[in-house]
Amino acid sequence: MSDSRSLFEEALEVFVGGVNSPVRAAVRPYPFFVKRAKGSHIFTVDGKELIDYVLGYGPLILGHANEAVLRAVRDQIEKGWLYGAPTEVELKLAKKILSYVMPKGKIRFVNSGSEATMTAIRIARGYTGKKYIVKFDGCYHGSHDSVLVSAGSAASEYGVPNSLGVPEEVAKLTLVARYNDIGSVESLFKKHRDEIAAIIIEPVIANMGVIPPKKDFLKELGRIAEEHNVLLIFDEVVTGFRLALGGAQEYYGVKADMVVLGKIIGGGFPIGAVVSSREIMDVLTPKGKVFNAGTFNAHPVSMAAGLATIEVLEKTDALKRASSVAGEIAKALDDQANDLRIEHWVNRVESMFQMFFTEGPVETPDQARKSNRDLYTRFHEEMIKRRIFIAPSQFEAIFASSSHTREDVEKTIEAIEDSLKVVVREH
Repeated sequence: MSDSRSLFEEALEVFVGGVNSPVRAAVRPYPFFVKRAKGSHIFTVDGKELIDYVLGYGPLILGHANEAVLRAVRDQIEKGWLYGAPTEVELKLAKKILSYVMPKGKIRFVNSGSEATMTAIRIARGYTGKKYIVKFDGCYHGSHDSVLVSAGSAASEYGVPNSLGVPEEVAKLTLVARYNDIGSVESLFKKHRDEIAAIIIEPVIANMGVIPPKKDFLKELGRIAEEHNVLLIFDEVVTGFRLALGGAQEYYGVKADMVVLGKIIGGGFPIGAVVSSREIMDVLTPKGKVFNAGTFNAHPVSMAAGLATIEVLEKTDALKRASSVAGEIAKALDDQANDLRIEHWVNRVESMFQMFFTEGPVETPDQARKSNRDLYTRFHEEMIKRRIFIAPSQFEAIFASSSHTREDVEKTIEAIEDSLKVVVREH
């Protein structure tokens, strides 16, 4: 039987870097290959059983292979899995999502978070007739050209591409502000007040290791958007149906003009969605002139899995349990790092958290970038040795699910203590 090392050596011959998404290569010395997963545990081809706090990078709020989701998927597959025509299940999921995110609004299903943010930006430009968008340094909105920009030291000026293949002419249509700095946003609007179509933001940054918004920051963004007649887009691919059933809008009491969703609403299957008012959404084809189409849009299996997931969240205290697990582990990280006199900062928002090896607080991406990534890598390696799988990158979130047990938490806290001791000893 093949082991992870031999499979990775094979993978290097057929995949770039041996993987199909870069962060998977961050597991050292090589990625483990998964044989199966159930609940809060992953089982590798090497015969190891790991407690999982990556959870597919966020979608699996109920854990792996949840029985209700599994039944819904099996039922759908038995009926067929692709029609190229509408289904009742997509209507049910749409109504469910809209009831929490934007009652009386409309939704368009696509196939990933990246595709959803790309569509949202296209809608915003088509609706407003303006060309610029404002994003924030450190916020990740997928891998398409408009959002693959990084401000660097020029955070209040034009974005520059941080990927080869993105033309500067495209990047210059994206203005980059500083997260948790409303003044940087106001400065951009002074320069480009009549040219900006939308502000797009992760309400909680989940791709710089979890950075929450300061008090009233999101409300101030809403005020600016309203004053300048631009659309405020919340990228809730990660936070949607995780912070609350109504996502960050409900959690922070701020309304967005458009919401982008993904991850949890597909129950672990590929999905993305754009939600907005009827007036704004009606610019989409086939009614309007903003084009979007997709063979796999509203894929029946993703629809069934997403509907089943949300129904479980409605009927149980799954969100509360996941948040409680995250709270215990985040506290253990903080307490044990304090005991060992390690410079650190822990951020948590409900069931998502991360520890930074830096003197805190961490309120901005620049502060997050100052963290000691080598220490985090060593911490991750030691946790893996103790059969705990956390995000391999400092700039990813650690997630808890409703399937994590008391035994899982106790083993994790023990592993944290032992792993941090190794890091301190080496450092």
